[in-house]
Amino acid sequence: MKYRLVYTARAVKDVERLDRKERRRVGETLKRYKENPFAYAHKLVDSTLGSYRFRIGDYRVIFDVEGDEIVVLRIGHRKQIYRKL
Repeated sequence: MKYRLVYTARAVKDVERLDRKERRRVGETLKRYKENPFAYAHKLVDSTLGSYRFRIGDYRVIFDVEGDEIVVLRIGHRKQIYRKL
């Protein structure tokens, strides 16, 4: 089953903050992962941010799965993505 990527407004802001090289890397990797996301996903222990995460180098993509959609909630560096606001 092929999933569709849906970005929240916050995820779009996060992507815009990435430099060009990292933006391209994250985008290409997410396109590959949408074929079978659960092969690459890890379930989060604390689900306040989201349900799952992808690891793409030093960056993490926090997301939920709703039907046939991967809803990207946050994208950020591993040092900062899990910090509470």
